[in-house]
Amino acid sequence: MDSFLSPRGTGGDSLQIRPIAERTSPLTAKKVAQASVPPKRRTRIQWSYHLMLFPGLLFLIAFSYLPMAGITIAFKEYIPALGFFKSPWVGLANFKVMLVLPEIAQVFINTVSISSSEIVLLILLPVIIALMLNEVRKQWYKRTVQTIIYMPHFISWVILAGMILNLFALHGMVNNFLAAFGVKPINFMASNVWFRPIVVSSFVWTQMGFDTIVYLAALTAINPSLYEAAALDGANRWKQMIHVTIPGIMPTVVLLSALSLGNLLNANFEQVFLMYNPLVYPTGDIIQTWVYRTGLVNANFSLATAVGLLQSVIGFILIVISYRLAYKFANYRIF
Repeated sequence: MDSFLSPRGTGGDSLQIRPIAERTSPLTAKKVAQASVPPKRRTRIQWSYHLMLFPGLLFLIAFSYLPMAGITIAFKEYIPALGFFKSPWVGLANFKVMLVLPEIAQVFINTVSISSSEIVLLILLPVIIALMLNEVRKQWYKRTVQTIIYMPHFISWVILAGMILNLFALHGMVNNFLAAFGVKPINFMASNVWFRPIVVSSFVWTQMGFDTIVYLAALTAINPSLYEAAALDGANRWKQMIHVTIPGIMPTVVLLSALSLGNLLNANFEQVFLMYNPLVYPTGDIIQTWVYRTGLVNANFSLATAVGLLQSVIGFILIVISYRLAYKFANYRIF
């Protein structure tokens, strides 16, 4: 039936015809629409969704799950001619060697120092920029600034690293500018004092535009009536930002801060690999670059795998902790 009869008024002696769309909830209407689809067609639609996911699933299996068989190298004396399964077992010997190497501690310190600095700056700077842009009333200026700070996010690190190396070269633009004030040339990219700040600042420069957009989206969710109520109470623009805007985006700030904890041991390998050199190993060598040199350049596959496995285990623990914190403080969960 396309309609049904229901009483109208208090006496119930007259009847009113109402269509189904008026007496059903959206969920019920969706079920009715799905029931009208023939079973064979529903099956075809479901299979089309599975086929759409298949390329991504195949990529995930080929490059994320199948290579996990190589984890066994960390517990073996890997000999390429014998392969993964025929190389002799050595147990935890590689991990014992790892713990006595003098450079391992420095590599972990460098990684944590670089990644933690990037995490803190990528929380503070995007929030400040988003708050400043939120106060701009000229939309063309606001959009122009958003576009300018967002553009570096799309540039490859191969190009960016070349730009930075030329910019901070011994005879680059920065040294030429400093020379105009009588400052002697500084070899920034070979200095253990300057290399780490350059790496951190360049990474933050490329990513802060993306994070700013996230916070700007969070600002749009704040109820405008809160600003009206604050204005009626005599709050100026500064006090509105302190008492309305910042508390409104604080759940998003807490959520992103908690989730970023999982990247504490995951500094940007591509950036550091393209910018560092042997002179800055004491401050710029991170876990990923050390594993690359030890495993692929020096062919010490077992030791490199052991260090990489330890990093993955610690990273997994940090990710679990970060999701726990996100659920506790921001009520965020994925399952």
